[in-house]
Amino acid sequence: MNAQARLFGDAQPPAPASVPLAARMRPRSLDEILGQEHLLAPGRALRRALETDRVPSMVLWGPPGSGKTTLAEVIARLSHSRFVALSAVTAGVADLRKVIEEARGVPDERTILFIDEVHRWNKAQQDAVLPHAENGTVVLIGATTENPSFEVNSALLSRVRVFTLRALSDSDIETIVKRALTDAERGLGERHLSLEESAMRHLVERSNGDARVALNALELAADAAEAAKASTIELSVIEDAVQQRALLYDKGGDAHYDTISAFIKSIRGSDPDAAVYWLARMLESGEDLMFIARRLVILAGEDVGLADPHALSVAVAAQQAAHFVGMPEAMFPLTEATLYLATAPKSNSVGRAYSAAMDAVRDTRNDPVPLHLRNAVTGLMRGMGYGRHYRYSHDFSEDDPRRWTQAYLPENLAGRQFYSPGDQGLEAAEIKSRVERIRALKLKENDAHD
Repeated sequence: MNAQARLFGDAQPPAPASVPLAARMRPRSLDEILGQEHLLAPGRALRRALETDRVPSMVLWGPPGSGKTTLAEVIARLSHSRFVALSAVTAGVADLRKVIEEARGVPDERTILFIDEVHRWNKAQQDAVLPHAENGTVVLIGATTENPSFEVNSALLSRVRVFTLRALSDSDIETIVKRALTDAERGLGERHLSLEESAMRHLVERSNGDARVALNALELAADAAEAAKASTIELSVIEDAVQQRALLYDKGGDAHYDTISAFIKSIRGSDPDAAVYWLARMLESGEDLMFIARRLVILAGEDVGLADPHALSVAVAAQQAAHFVGMPEAMFPLTEATLYLATAPKSNSVGRAYSAAMDAVRDTRNDPVPLHLRNAVTGLMRGMGYGRHYRYSHDFSEDDPRRWTQAYLPENLAGRQFYSPGDQGLEAAEIKSRVERIRALKLKENDAHD
């Protein structure tokens, strides 16, 4: 069975040296857990529940290395519970049934069922655990890196508490590394190793808030230093152990949507530095080029619009260029378009105009197209008045009011204005004054005929 059952007591035997450092250094009490003070500080709801032995079923949501599995094990240890771990990647309903049968066989013991990566279970599998968590056969603790609002079905979600774990801060990671270097029982204390300041900074930064990454790299670097009979772990050794930082990015998950949101808002807010940073985050993580390009095209129309009509041409050209050349060279046209849009004047008049027109379409009577605007294709149509009294605009000069007084809207919408020019860029410099002049001429001519 793909399950691991343990009964936690007050004392734990030391882990053998063959166990990875990250596993040996797992916190064993709430006070050893770093970075989750919003959940575990004295007086917080989760801590109070655990200290009063009222362990609720819960989902722990947080990034890799934030301590979800560790917290589940500490909860089991603190509550003297039987702890059974399943991985949703490898376990199915048959494994779940066996766990439930075993839990029923020890009714005097609380069984905590920990399901790692619970978001990978489908709806039927999640539904299968629901009644057993609800009737108390097991206390369910699910762990997920994905937003449970989208990945955990609503029936299960309504019966558990969701606790959000945060990525560890740089200072948290540094504390964990120092603990590992000095702990003689579980860590590397017996080796009497030190870490250069620059090496510590590099390790902390490259760990990206993931304690597991930091400890795995530290152990590898410590082995290398020991083999070289060195007592100090230098920067070059840490660089070799860490290699390239693994970027936290899932093209189908929260990182995907959160990053593109930051990218869009940075361009809209005219911050080219932030915009190009988020672009680099996406490109270096392997984001789909056309997904980024589509957002740039939309931004050009939605947020720059007529303040700089050239923006749309730049965005479309970037899309075509990126599609044509691919990565890594696609970063040039995409970066050019990003910087152009970020530094361009902004106007949302296009979206506002369409929204106002859409409201009119939905909220008012949809009258027929006025006869003078219809094409008279046949004699019958001409006889019915199609096209009669239509004024061909090019027959009149710009200053002739007759050019502007022709009605183009249905009669029930006469005089309605949907477009309001913005006050940035070309709209403010040219378009606004032209629109206002035409509307003034139209009003003057209409007043003369009243």
